[in-house]
Amino acid sequence: MDIQKRIELIKRNTEELLIEEDLKELLKNSKINHYIGFEISGKIHLGSGLMCMSKVKDFMDAGINCSIFLADWHSWINDKLGGDRETIKSVAGGYFKEGLKASLKCLGGNPDKLKFVLGSDLYHNNDDYWATMIDVSKNTTMGRMQRSITIMGRKEGEGVDFAKMIYPPMQVADIFIQQIHLAHAGLDQRKAQVIARDVALKMKISPLKDDKGNIIKPIAVHHHLLLGLGKPPVWPIPKEDIQELWSSLKMSKSKPDTCIFIHDEPDEIRRKIRKAFCPEGDVEFNPVLDWAKYLIFREEGSKLKIERSEKFGGNIIFETYVQVEKAFLNKELHPMDLKNGVAESVVNLLAPAREHFAQPKVKKMLEELEKLLITR
Repeated sequence: MDIQKRIELIKRNTEELLIEEDLKELLKNSKINHYIGFEISGKIHLGSGLMCMSKVKDFMDAGINCSIFLADWHSWINDKLGGDRETIKSVAGGYFKEGLKASLKCLGGNPDKLKFVLGSDLYHNNDDYWATMIDVSKNTTMGRMQRSITIMGRKEGEGVDFAKMIYPPMQVADIFIQQIHLAHAGLDQRKAQVIARDVALKMKISPLKDDKGNIIKPIAVHHHLLLGLGKPPVWPIPKEDIQELWSSLKMSKSKPDTCIFIHDEPDEIRRKIRKAFCPEGDVEFNPVLDWAKYLIFREEGSKLKIERSEKFGGNIIFETYVQVEKAFLNKELHPMDLKNGVAESVVNLLAPAREHFAQPKVKKMLEELEKLLITR
């Protein structure tokens, strides 16, 4: 695959690439190490599963060494799963790892080629890591750390315990200690990735290098944040506020009726999507269209079948997302017909995940997590 095709794969369905010129240079001369980190915070939904792993699949197809960072320490700092370290670590290496493997299977990827790194394993007896974290901190201000707590899902200016100030420099240090050339995350993690680029040329410990030994900045790729199915608290949203509010309205496991988990049963998927916010004729902020664009039509040659009675126009097959959006904008496609079509596509897309979680050992991991979540 030539460099331009690799770049197109890397950029596909992303919101931002920092920066393309650096990527071109790296692709010419070096093997590229990728990573994406995950907090361990409960069941995996389409946003953390399919949206994230669809980009991992693209990177793998582009010849990049991909790794998944299971951030158990960060989850502990951010009070996930009751802040119990051993529980977090167990879920990370069990359910969460299996869930991400299942997600990649749904996208046609090979999970056997994925590298998984547990935070506890990376940090254990690793003086260089902690020195790297201090090096990052010495090149960053406290004010910037306070502004960066939004990467934890916290609001800027929110009163937090001091441990949460350690979270951003740890996340940045993860990049350097693992020699990550391509740091990947959702757009909500942008502040950490930008800090990594800003401090890269100042690092004395664990500086990032290319294959020729040159000190370089990590490339940052930010994928799209998939919307949850709920109605925004304010509607209509002023156009100038949509981008700002998008992150707060992304899919969240804390609102289980507005998200699809990767192992949801078909009838549960259909029920949730039929209840989805889907304003007729609106293409600016529409969760169902968002899913159609980024999940169903992510690959060339994808199709969306809409089944409807003859009196409403009969069945129709859309071959591009542009066709879907145009029909919906012109009110030639009813919201309920769109919901039904998207629901069936999602049901089919998640079939490999349901099969994966039907395995007794993996099924038990999910059942144990669900019991744990009930008691929290």
